Amino acid sequence: MNIRLTTYCSSDNIPSLPGKNVFHSTAFFHVLERTPSYQPMLIVAFCGTSPVAKILCVNRPSNIHILPIRRCVVYGEGEYFGLDEKEKNQVFELMFSHLVFQQQGKAFFIEVRNLSYTLFGYRIFRENEFFPVKWLRIRNSIHKEKFDKWMDVSRRHQIEQGLKSGATMEVVRNEGDVIVLANLLKRYYSSKVRQYFPDICFFIQLYKEIISEGMGDIIIVRYKGKIIGGAVCFYDEEKAYLLFSGGLNKTYYAQYPGVLAVWKAMLRAKEIGKLHFEFINVGLSFKKYGFRNFLLRFGGQQSSIRRWYRCKWRWLNQLLTYIYV
Repeated sequence: MNIRLTTYCSSDNIPSLPGKNVFHSTAFFHVLERTPSYQPMLIVAFCGTSPVAKILCVNRPSNIHILPIRRCVVYGEGEYFGLDEKEKNQVFELMFSHLVFQQQGKAFFIEVRNLSYTLFGYRIFRENEFFPVKWLRIRNSIHKEKFDKWMDVSRRHQIEQGLKSGATMEVVRNEGDVIVLANLLKRYYSSKVRQYFPDICFFIQLYKEIISEGMGDIIIVRYKGKIIGGAVCFYDEEKAYLLFSGGLNKTYYAQYPGVLAVWKAMLRAKEIGKLHFEFINVGLSFKKYGFRNFLLRFGGQQSSIRRWYRCKWRWLNQLLTYIYV
């Protein structure tokens, strides 16, 4: 198979491409491109004139705010069209080696997350000097009629109490509400969650690009007309992914805005026919993480998955490899 790779760093040059994976879509590229300090890169594999695979990554500031370093993040192994498993692995190896080469000197860390299964690409990652770190994820099956049967009893009570107290849940329908929610989540994440939080432009572009194409939803929780919580979700063919969620839980403790935001996101995903609801960032397996315990009470199943990392400094990469491999 004669494969030709093309790298796109500007959406102006990207041709029409097939695919339904939101994390490797042109729409998501537009969102990243229009977010300050984000530098997306899309690698497309062609066989002749036909695209057979694509993989999207983004170079962005790191979670470590005290150090001005950058991180290249890849959400999954990419998307493939008309390839068998052997051909898929061959094309992935070509695209991923090219991605690593392109990011040398630009990113301090390269991180690959959200792989479809734990052993995918093991040999390729190790040959490119990546080391694995075990992360956890939580998945809820929402295709069953009573998918809340495994939910913690106290969680059900909180949902009932929040709605009874006058809180309402809805899908965002205008840009103004998106801005209000983004500012609320920014304050919430800065004090509660150790996770990088993007510029507000990211959420505005999500609303314009992803939400408008039915590839995601933004949920808000209101109380007496004020937005007190919300969540952001992406969709693929069968799954919904929770990217961000939070609420003014201390101020409006009787309304449980954080709980209602996640619950409405799950209801919305079931409503549009998704089979699973996945919380993709629930922490390291060896660290206590309050947010993970919060999510588990919705009744999902916890499992482990590898994230792969490569550090720019060779000596540090070798040390981390020694620790984790």
